[in-house]
Amino acid sequence: MRFATAGLLVGFGVIFAGCAQAQPAAEPVAGGPPIIAYEVAAEPGLAQSVWASGLAFPWSIDWLPDGRALVSEKGGALKILDRAGKTVATVSGVPAVVAIGQGGLLDVKLHPQFAKNGLVYLTHAVGDPKANRTALSRGRLVGTELRGVTELFQNPQAKTGGAHFGSRLAWLPDGTLLMTVGDGGNPNIQLNGENIRNNAQNPKAWFGKVLRVNADGTPANGNPGIADPARGWDPRVWSMGHRNIQGLALDPKTNSVWATEHGARGGDELNRIESGGNHGWPLVTYSVEYSGKPITDERSRPGFRDPVSVWVPSIAPSGLTVYRGKALPSLDGALLAGGLMSSDVRVIRIRADGAPQPERRIEIGARVRDISVGPDGQVYVLTDEEAGRIIRLSRAK
Repeated sequence: MRFATAGLLVGFGVIFAGCAQAQPAAEPVAGGPPIIAYEVAAEPGLAQSVWASGLAFPWSIDWLPDGRALVSEKGGALKILDRAGKTVATVSGVPAVVAIGQGGLLDVKLHPQFAKNGLVYLTHAVGDPKANRTALSRGRLVGTELRGVTELFQNPQAKTGGAHFGSRLAWLPDGTLLMTVGDGGNPNIQLNGENIRNNAQNPKAWFGKVLRVNADGTPANGNPGIADPARGWDPRVWSMGHRNIQGLALDPKTNSVWATEHGARGGDELNRIESGGNHGWPLVTYSVEYSGKPITDERSRPGFRDPVSVWVPSIAPSGLTVYRGKALPSLDGALLAGGLMSSDVRVIRIRADGAPQPERRIEIGARVRDISVGPDGQVYVLTDEEAGRIIRLSRAK
């Protein structure tokens, strides 16, 4: 079944999101769930405080074993914050990035055995405005220095412009790593004489994909292209048909993989990702072009995986986590999805039958770039601002 969130189309689901002229929404698939309004009810019982400030467009956060944090800034800096949220160091040795548009230094994730090996993984944009790619690098953190930095791989195909790099990381229980790669851009971006986004349906290309690799960046066993070479999938590709995933999270209780991805004008999606799935972009979507013209009249198609929910209009989703913990019991089991354009955190609870309950929202009042659960069990929200903040969510007294 398709679980759709529909309303009036206003706005752009991209990183430089703005307001667009209202358009009629795409019709939900017959038999779909009730339409959910864009302005949803507030999530009660939570308090907010500023844990950190003065960060330059922070993109991602991960936590060191001693409770300090690593925060990436899109311009290329990797900061260390102490347990009180104070920036105490800028890490040296970070790989060079091209900071254009949506590109720069993106996700940061510690290896699951970081306490033993000290490995830090970074996604970033490389190249120049005319030819750039999404890349994965790793290095060993020693004090405030990243040593032995190695680029594990980069997208084999270059694109032009500063749009749709992805790029989130998530570790799976088997020690393999998921990485998202955006579709390369809107119809003004071409590759080999056609819209670059069409490569989301090319199983040999990395654009519009979720990759699954070993810790050294090599293709992971069991990937569709390895398990069944006749399918013609690149050996690193795990799922396809995505536009621009900027939220990726593993539920540690169920091992389900969740992703939020930008639509074009409307049609942002929450998806449950599994190996070998094709999520339809751009052949099947609730999005329309930024001009208001249709991309397709198909909302669902046999053989494609339907989203669990669709945001129309866009919230421009970025950052996603699944809360499992006792510090905030009201959130236990909920998905927390950040919204750049909606300037909030969406609280999504999934029923036993797989359908979402009505969403609630936590108003942040600024563009939300990432969401993370800290070692104290509180929720930390990164704001996408020139003087970016980290907002801590805790129980209201």
